[in-house]
Amino acid sequence: MIDVTLNTGAAMPQLGFGVWQVPDEDATTAVAAALDAGYRSIDTARVYENETGTGRALRESGIARSELFVTTKLWNSDQGFDEALRAFDASLDRLGLEYVDLYLIHWPVPEQDKYVESWKAMERLHAEGRAKAIGVSNFSEKTLGRLLSEADVVPAVNQIELHPRLAQKRMRGLDAEHGIRTEAWSPLGQGKDLLQEPVLAEIGAAHGKSPAQVVLRWHLQSGNVVIPKSVTPARIKENIDVFDFELSEDEVRRVDGLDTGARLGPDPDQMNFLG
Repeated sequence: MIDVTLNTGAAMPQLGFGVWQVPDEDATTAVAAALDAGYRSIDTARVYENETGTGRALRESGIARSELFVTTKLWNSDQGFDEALRAFDASLDRLGLEYVDLYLIHWPVPEQDKYVESWKAMERLHAEGRAKAIGVSNFSEKTLGRLLSEADVVPAVNQIELHPRLAQKRMRGLDAEHGIRTEAWSPLGQGKDLLQEPVLAEIGAAHGKSPAQVVLRWHLQSGNVVIPKSVTPARIKENIDVFDFELSEDEVRRVDGLDTGARLGPDPDQMNFLG
């Protein structure tokens, strides 16, 4: 496993395991399978409603807490200074942990306009050591720029939709300028027709790897932190088996050529859902 260094000095596994859309009762089994396969970074969120099942797997694993990297997120309807502090306490309770390694604002929700206030609460949690690192998710050039102009702590991570069809080169560059690590959600394009691209099959065949493994390798070589999700044990193992080959510069360019700028999720500057 390869680690990246955050702007806090902490090490974060470059490849982690996400539990979006995994029901709470299934999260314990899925996370346990991921830990068995060698993952040490687990990404959940309040809105996923599986922090309890995720935390159970972490506690039952027998793996030292210091070897685990746990991320959760502040939901849109919980934004605000006092609200964010309460929401964080509730997440810690559900996880059964004394701290998280990374706490993210899930979406900026521009119309609500509470993300700077929420960030101030997160800076307090960071100062207290209960959130070892703090960051954002789905922040754009506009919302990240405003946050940086008012923040005392620069976000450690910006987690955004990122896959070969939406390579986000401009946003990745902006993050890098400020020492912010870019993390990819839906790194495999949600397993949709992206993985049917002939170029991925062709590159994979040259290395004895699947199209999904090619995409994950592309992310790693591009410097992205990546959190593929699966509930299938064989797929969970396949997704971490990407450290024994390397794409050539030409192969990276060919994957880069799949970028169309097409989103699967909402535009972060227009996403104002609170439910």
